[in-house]
Amino acid sequence: MSPTSETAKGGRRLVIVESPAKAKTIKGYLGPGYVVEASVGHIRDLPNGAAEVPDKYTGEVRRLGVDVEHDFAPIYVVNADKKAQVRKLKDLLAESDELFLATDEDREGEAIAWHLQEVLKPKVPVHRMVFHEITKDAIRDAVANPRELNQRMVDAQETRRILDRLYGYEVSPVLWKKVMPKLSAGRVQSVATRLVVERERERIAFRSAEYWDLTGTFATGRAGDASDPSTLVARLNTVDGKRVAQGRDFGSNGQLKSEVLHLDEANARALAAALADTAFAVRSVESKPYRRSPYAPFRTTTLQQEASRKLGFGAKATMQVAQKLYENGFITYMRTDSTTLSDTAVSAARAQVTQLYGADYLPEKPRVYAGKVKNAQEAHEAIRPSGDRFRTPAETGLSGDQFRLYELIWKRTVASQMKDATGNSVTVKIGGRAADGRDAEFSASGKTITFHGFMKAYVEGADDPNAELDDREKRLPQVAEGDALSAEEITADGHSTKPPARYTEASLVKELEEREIGRPSTYASIIGTILDRGYVFKKGTALVPSFLSFAVVNLLETHFGRLVDYDFTAKMEDDLDRIARGEAQSVPWLKRFYFGSEEATEVVPADGDHLGGLKELVTDLGAIDAREISSFPVGDGIVLRVGRYGPYVERGEKDAEGHQRADVPDDLAPDELTVEYAQELFAKPSGEFELGADPVSGNQIVAKDGRYGPYVTEILPEGTPKTGKNAVKPRTASLFKSMSLDTVTLDEALKLMSLPRVVGADAEGVEITAQNGRYGPYLKKGTDSRSLETEDQLFSITLDEALAIYAQPKQRGRAAAKPPLKELGTDPVSEKPVVVKDGRFGPYVTDGETNATLRRDDDVETITPERGYELLAEKRAKGPAKKTAKKAVKKAPAKKAPAKKATATKAAAAKKTTTAKKTTAAKKTTAAAKKAAAAPAPSDD
Repeated sequence: MSPTSETAKGGRRLVIVESPAKAKTIKGYLGPGYVVEASVGHIRDLPNGAAEVPDKYTGEVRRLGVDVEHDFAPIYVVNADKKAQVRKLKDLLAESDELFLATDEDREGEAIAWHLQEVLKPKVPVHRMVFHEITKDAIRDAVANPRELNQRMVDAQETRRILDRLYGYEVSPVLWKKVMPKLSAGRVQSVATRLVVERERERIAFRSAEYWDLTGTFATGRAGDASDPSTLVARLNTVDGKRVAQGRDFGSNGQLKSEVLHLDEANARALAAALADTAFAVRSVESKPYRRSPYAPFRTTTLQQEASRKLGFGAKATMQVAQKLYENGFITYMRTDSTTLSDTAVSAARAQVTQLYGADYLPEKPRVYAGKVKNAQEAHEAIRPSGDRFRTPAETGLSGDQFRLYELIWKRTVASQMKDATGNSVTVKIGGRAADGRDAEFSASGKTITFHGFMKAYVEGADDPNAELDDREKRLPQVAEGDALSAEEITADGHSTKPPARYTEASLVKELEEREIGRPSTYASIIGTILDRGYVFKKGTALVPSFLSFAVVNLLETHFGRLVDYDFTAKMEDDLDRIARGEAQSVPWLKRFYFGSEEATEVVPADGDHLGGLKELVTDLGAIDAREISSFPVGDGIVLRVGRYGPYVERGEKDAEGHQRADVPDDLAPDELTVEYAQELFAKPSGEFELGADPVSGNQIVAKDGRYGPYVTEILPEGTPKTGKNAVKPRTASLFKSMSLDTVTLDEALKLMSLPRVVGADAEGVEITAQNGRYGPYLKKGTDSRSLETEDQLFSITLDEALAIYAQPKQRGRAAAKPPLKELGTDPVSEKPVVVKDGRFGPYVTDGETNATLRRDDDVETITPERGYELLAEKRAKGPAKKTAKKAVKKAPAKKAPAKKATATKAAAAKKTTTAKKTTAAKKTTAAAKKAAAAPAPSDD
C-alpha cells in the first residue's frame, strides 16, 4: 500500500525515527497524512545509578539494575531527560491510526523500536519500517513494505546490554578499591586499552640495533629522458653471496635473527672506498606484470581508517559527519559490516565510470565484493552515495567536513566498479668486484603503470607515512643483462631499528576488527571512552597509554585474565552472534558467564586464573596486592608507582635514609621513563624551600610549588586564628616568570609579597596601585584597570608613567591580537592556514573560521599539523554551540489599589507553601543526584 493511497483514506500515521534531523528529512517525503517525530535516541535503559531504580527493588537488583537471581531480568526505566518526549509521543499516538517504528535496522535500532512499543503500549496497528538510505523512493518503499519486529535481534541486544552492565558494574568497583576511585572497566574498552598498553610494553622492552649498508648511483652513459632515465639508485644486497643485514633481520632485543652479513660503520666505509673505481655491469633484469584491483566499497571500519589517513578525522568525528550525511539523504546507512552493493548502486556507479572516465575504464561485468567480516551484522549495503543516480560532490551543495567525507565515499564507490590498474614491475641487479677482492651486488626495483584503471578515481592511503602508495611509479633505465654501468657515487648509510609504532585510531580500529573483538559500529565510542577515562592520550595521532592504564591492565591480567583475553573476548562475540541467530539461549549463557558452571569451577589453570564465574572473581579479592599491582620497576632500584593522585617515581623505603620521591608528568609516555629521566626528576626542586625569616615580622618565608605554579608565602605562628572575624591570612605571591623555586631569594620573596604597590595618586587624590593578577601585571585606579607590559614594571613604574598610561583612551573590546604560538600548515577542509594561539582559556587551534581548544594531553611544542586538523574536524562535526535563550523580562503590572488584608494573607500563605514545596523537592533532587553520582557509570561494550 503506497503512502499516497493511505493518505487518501484520511487516516493519520505516526512515524517514529531516532533523530530530529532524520525526522525532518523523512517528513518531506511522506506528505500530510504522516506525522514524523523523533525519539531522540533511546527512551529507556537500565538505571544509571541506584537513585533511578524503583523503590520496590532492593539489594543487588538495586545496585546492578539486573535481577541476576531471576533469569537476569533487566530493570528498565525511562530516562529522566526523555520523559517529556515520551509524553509527546503518547499524545501523538493517541491521535493516530497506525504506528510505524522507523529506527535504524541494526540491533540497536531494533531494541529502540521494541522499547518504544513497550513504553507507548499502542492500541493501533504497529509496523516495523526499515530502510538503508533516506531518499524519496526508499522511504516510500519502506512504508509500503513494513515487517514485524525481529525479537531475536532484540534479545541479542538485550543480552549484550546485560552482559556489559554486569562486567562494568562488577569489575569497576575492584578498580576503585585496588587502583583509584572513579575508574571503569568494560568488555571491549578494557581489551582495547590492553592492546595499547601491550604495544607500549613492546616499545619499552625494545633494544635498538645499528646497521649499515651502501647506496650506489649508477649511470648508463646515455642522455636519458622521462621514459628512460640516465641513472638509477640501487642498494647493496649481497657481499660475496651473503645477504647484507636490513632492519627486518633484527629482533626486538637488538640481536640478529638469521645468518646474514652485519656491516658496521667501519666495514661499510671501507667497502665503499674499495668500490670507488670498480667497473659495474648489469647481472640480471627481471620483469613481471603488475596488476592491482580496486578496493572494496567502504564499511564502517574502513571508512574510519581512511578518513583518519586522508582527512585527519578521529573515528568519532568521522561517524558524526557520516551521521549527518545519512540523515540528510546523501549516503546510505553508515554502521555496516557489509561491502555489498545493491544492483541499483552498481548500475549508478558503472554509469558514472562511463560518464566521467570513458568505456575503457569499465569492466565487462559488475564487480562483486565478498564480505570479510565474520558474522557481518544484518543485510545492510556498503556505505555509498544514496539514490539510483549518484550525485557528484559538486552537485551536492555540501561544504567543509561533510563535502570532504562525501567526496571520499563517492570516489571509493565509483572506483570499486572500475578496471584493474596494470603495468610492470622490474628488478635490476648490478654487480662488481671491489679493490679488496670482495664481490658486491646491488639491487634496484621499479614500477611502471601502463593503465591506471581505478587509480584514476581513487588511491587508498597508508598507515605508514613512509609507505609508497599504489599509484606511485618508479621508472628504471632500459638496461639489459651485461650492460656496463659506472658508479657516480657510492655512500655508506647508517640505520637504527625502530620500535613498533604506537597505535593510531585507524590502526587500533583495524586491529580490533582483525581480532574480531567487539562490533565495528562501536569502535568510535570505545576509543572515545578510553581517551575520556584518561587510560590513553594522544601525541599527534599516536595513542599513548597513561601509567594509570598500566596499573588497570596489570590488575585485569592478573586477576581477571580471562576477561581481557583476546581469544576469549572474540569467542564471546561469536556467542552473542549465535544468540542473535537463535542458535543459543540468552539466560543459560548469562548464567555460565556470571555464576560459572560446575565443570568450570573445578578447573584451575596454572596461571591461577580459575574459570569460575564473574561473581566469584569479584568476591575473592584477598589475593590482590594493591601496591604491587600499581608498581613497575624502572631500574637501579627506582620504581614507578601509580598513586591515587597520579604517577610518581620512588627509590628506597619511605622514612628511610636516602629515600627519594618525585611526581611524574601526566603526559610522559611510559617508554620515555628511563633511569636517567627518573634521576632528573629526583634532582628537580620539590616541596618547600626555606628562604629565611622576615626581619620585620620574624615569620619564616618559604617557596612552594602549587597548583597554579611556584609561589612564596609566610608561615604564621602557631595559634594564629585561621577562621572567624579575627582570621589572619598569610601573605602570598606568585613568582615572576623569570624566577624559579631553587634560585628565588628572601629579598625577592619579600619584594613580591609587598605587592600591591602604591604608585601614587592622581590629581583628584585617587590612589593608583601596581598589582600582579591572573592575566598578568596591571595598574588599578578605582575600578579602572590598565595592563602593564612586563612584570618588572610593577616595581619600576613611576607616577608620571602611570598617569601617562591613564591619559591614553582605554582600549575597548578585544586587545591587539597576539602573534600565533605555532603555525601548522593548511587545513585540508577549509584550505586556510591553521595556527595555534593563546586564548583566555588556554591555547587553541584555529583556521580563522573554527576554533578548537587544545586538550589536556596536547602540547603546543609537540602538536602536529594532523592533530590540529583533527581537533578542528571534531569541532566542526559538533556544529555551532547552542545559544541559551534569554528569559523574557516580565513587565511590571500596572499599579492597583491595595489588596484586602485577607487576600494578602492568602497570598503570603500560598507563597510560603510553594517555597516549602520547592525546597523539599530541591533537597530530594539533590539527594537523588548524589546517590546517582556515587554509582558506577555503565560501560558501553
